[in-house]
Amino acid sequence: MQTTSHAKKANAALISIAASVVMTTAKFVVVIATGSLGVLSEALHSLIDLGATVITWFAVRFADLPPDDEHHYGHARIENIAALAEAVLLMMTAFFIAYEAVLHLVIGAAPFATHWWAFGLLGLGIIIDFWRSGTLKRVAAAEGSAALAADAKHFEADIYASCAVLIGLVGVALGFPMADAIAALLVSGFIFWLGLKLCSETISALLDRAPEGVSTLLLQTLAQESSVLSVDQLRVRQVGRVSYVSFVALVPRSLPTAAIADLGHKLKALVQIVLPGADVNVALEPVALDSETAQQKVLAISAQQGLSIHHLVVQDVGGKRAISFDLELPERLSLGVAHERATELESAIRKGLGGGLEVESHIEPRPGETLLSVVAEKPMFRKVELALKGAVRGEKALKDVHNIRLRRSGTELYLHYHCRFAANLSLEACHTVLERVEARLMAKLPRLKRVIAHAEPLGHGKHIL
Repeated sequence: MQTTSHAKKANAALISIAASVVMTTAKFVVVIATGSLGVLSEALHSLIDLGATVITWFAVRFADLPPDDEHHYGHARIENIAALAEAVLLMMTAFFIAYEAVLHLVIGAAPFATHWWAFGLLGLGIIIDFWRSGTLKRVAAAEGSAALAADAKHFEADIYASCAVLIGLVGVALGFPMADAIAALLVSGFIFWLGLKLCSETISALLDRAPEGVSTLLLQTLAQESSVLSVDQLRVRQVGRVSYVSFVALVPRSLPTAAIADLGHKLKALVQIVLPGADVNVALEPVALDSETAQQKVLAISAQQGLSIHHLVVQDVGGKRAISFDLELPERLSLGVAHERATELESAIRKGLGGGLEVESHIEPRPGETLLSVVAEKPMFRKVELALKGAVRGEKALKDVHNIRLRRSGTELYLHYHCRFAANLSLEACHTVLERVEARLMAKLPRLKRVIAHAEPLGHGKHIL
């Protein structure tokens, strides 16, 4: 894709060079034949255009080089530098032409002959300029090329300048010799205005001025996402055809980690709807909300510290809040270090929730990431299976014990089983039953390290392992 884009721009620049050579040569032939200052100004203008198109050709050859260790945004700025050079050349040419025109108006100009073919060459030049200006505009818009866009402006200016020169020649032919100098002065003014405008646009691009209206449109688009509280530090820069966008989005810290990751991808997609192909860097900053519950605040604080908690309970004891939870820490951590980390978390919770607060944690060992286990031997499996059937006996709410698996890691046993409850039974009621079953099993089987019970609603298909 990049190779195709590069070829389009290079070909457009080469065609522009060829056209410039033809038109510059033709205009200088007219200058030699007529001695017209107006035509000379146009010939010089075309000569400058020829130099500009050569600069453009070199610029587009290097602009599509990929980013490297020293140029993180690529080399597209070369095109802006080329456009700035073209703008300076245009203004210098305008000054020279204006000087000669004023000199002719003050001291007078020698008469010169007009030829019909001079009018024909200038007319042909207008047609060629119209064609190549349109071609360059289309390629520049499609490929985001500042250099080709500058070239297109040059040739568009040539059309108006050539028209002014033609009017001057007609004036001379009708007996107004000063018409030629006046036409040259008008051309110089137009060329200077064009150079100044191009210079202003190019400097704005080099200073990373954001495209007009884009910031407002991006803010309105990002505000459509309900999870975004506000957008800060929005920055947009255009380098060649690529837009680089960065911003900070404030989001509720109570959002789950997975939801925050998905939100980042969604915001990038929204930006790329406004600016297709944009390179987007979004930072999500979780912030506390006034509407957060105490549980949400505690979970957010523990997540910020990279700690995992469960069995979180928030109690109101006579107007004073009491918070308790189980804190999971690596099993090989010493009690001293574990207690220090628990204390740090408790202090952060007190600070985050404020006011008189009772906070206490129960430290639990978190096993390593992977336990090396084997399927338990058949005699042990039968023993545990009998114990499980005995433990569930009498629990009328619990139905259909199935998918029983027993694994052994060293001397410790891990029991997994599935069971069913009525679909309309509350989670609390299901959990209470399963806790009773687990307590009976633990009392009867000292080697049982953990019981994992998977509850399923009656009437639904069995869980796939």
